[in-house]
Amino acid sequence: SRSAWSSASTCHPPPISARRDRARANIRPLIRPIRGVDGFRFDLATVLGRHADGFDPAHPLLRAIATDPALQGAKLIAEPWDPGPGGYATGRFPHQWAEWNDHYRDTVRRFWRLDPNQAGDLARRLHGSADLFAHNGRGPWASINFITSHDGFTLNDLVSYVDRHNEANGEYNRDGHAANFSCNHGCEGPTDDPTARSQRRQHRLNLLATLLLSQGTPMLLAGDELGNSQHGNNNAYAQDNAVGWVDWSGLDSEHEFLEATRTLIALRRKLPLLRQRRYLHAEHLSACGWPDISWLRPDGTAMQAADWPGCQTLLLRLAAVTAQATPLAVAVLINAACTTTGFRVDLPAAGADWQLAFSTARCSRAADSAVWQLEAQGLALLQLAGQGDTPV
Repeated sequence: SRSAWSSASTCHPPPISARRDRARANIRPLIRPIRGVDGFRFDLATVLGRHADGFDPAHPLLRAIATDPALQGAKLIAEPWDPGPGGYATGRFPHQWAEWNDHYRDTVRRFWRLDPNQAGDLARRLHGSADLFAHNGRGPWASINFITSHDGFTLNDLVSYVDRHNEANGEYNRDGHAANFSCNHGCEGPTDDPTARSQRRQHRLNLLATLLLSQGTPMLLAGDELGNSQHGNNNAYAQDNAVGWVDWSGLDSEHEFLEATRTLIALRRKLPLLRQRRYLHAEHLSACGWPDISWLRPDGTAMQAADWPGCQTLLLRLAAVTAQATPLAVAVLINAACTTTGFRVDLPAAGADWQLAFSTARCSRAADSAVWQLEAQGLALLQLAGQGDTPV
């Protein structure tokens, strides 16, 4: 449920009780009768914790929501910013809340746009943004990871337009977010150029795969799996017409992209290593002797501090810490470089083998080789043979 709020102070008792009662009234009919609806998302949620001088995570209204018996068990998701005083609060909500993560959105966009020096921050976002959410006991689930949302470009437009095109909104193209970290692959808007179209599709697939292979809670904008476009409008709230509607013709024209989306979702569901309940800090060893998380260079050795600036190629390996003899591990190969890169992915023991589970570009290895060749601007997921739904 999307709820909009004023930016008035909520520190006085009447607003606190009124707003708590509104939240209770909204959530009660949703939690029990309708299967699968178990919480709601607050638009401009910082107003719930506003004092006269800004946001306070210990605000009485936030405490009232957290302790109200009628709201126990409800999932609470915050858009952790608003235009009021002290209105930017990503990472500052109480431990019961999940939050939209704009750091994730911007970093992933910038990395795949080939902006310089993004790899270090990309690693933090793939890890689940512990730097933002671990301080008050939350796990990766608290990070609502997204590339696009109802506010801003669609995924298709993100790789097709450098500039916003909001003229139809009647505000002289001054509305909508200006810092989109977008690109157009050589031409603004729709094109028949096969090279640009191929590059755009690859770019979209890299963004989608990054989203669904990251720790945290992924959020996918409806229509992105179908190549939906708003024709460069990144503030289409006022367009109750084809500009703001989902174009379902993509079910046919974007069938392969839709299938790739389904495959990634299925892999995330199948592999618990991709959806950890807690943050991993390489403090525990798996049965095969690997740390639970490793950041590696393409040659298979550990990343060092000097490797991160300017880095465009890296390998993330996750290994399960279980009592089972069969090793459980996945490896995410990332190649944002403009040339094919070889990644050395060693085996934990004799008899085990890596299998290619998904890739956005051609990825293969020679027989009896530990080196996987991943083509330029590609991402790949490897898993050890025989893995399934074993809890982590």
